[in-house]
Amino acid sequence: MKLDVQKRIAASVLKCSPKRVVFDGTKLKEIKEAITKADMRGLIIDGFVWKINKKGISNFRANQTRRQKKKGKRKGHGSRKGSKNSRTPRKRTWINAVRLQRGFIKNLKNKKAIDNNTYWDLYYKIKGGFFRSKRHLQIYLAEKKSGAAELKEAKKEIKAAKPEEKSKETKAPKKEKPAKKEAKAKK
Repeated sequence: MKLDVQKRIAASVLKCSPKRVVFDGTKLKEIKEAITKADMRGLIIDGFVWKINKKGISNFRANQTRRQKKKGKRKGHGSRKGSKNSRTPRKRTWINAVRLQRGFIKNLKNKKAIDNNTYWDLYYKIKGGFFRSKRHLQIYLAEKKSGAAELKEAKKEIKAAKPEEKSKETKAPKKEKPAKKEAKAKK
């Protein structure tokens, strides 16, 4: 049975292509008699005419890949296109590193862990590219603190080791310099 007219009418009612319209095989006689849109609407409501869903492109595999990449997988040499610099430009890498380090020292300054002079000393070192990373900066600070503590201890030890200074009265008088001047005058 050719039902091209009915398919076209059903397609206009369902707002889809005639290729997507499907008729119930048991009710073909009733469908053949439907020649108006109102008749077709009745058949659609009764469930004798319907449309097939569009075939879309599934996003399942793409989502799966995205989840894996989020975990840090599927990023090996075989998956890379472009140089290291094109994937993350040198300037962006620099900006990220500097912002992280500056944020770190700002936090230390706010917590009063470092004084203003140390803050600016570190700030300019960061600007100059002295530190490779935040971790490098932390190691530097730890060494500097331990170095300062050792220096204090060493000074205390030196003071303790020195004999007590003699008072001015017990000191031996210095040799007079005018004697040299007299010797020069005789020549």
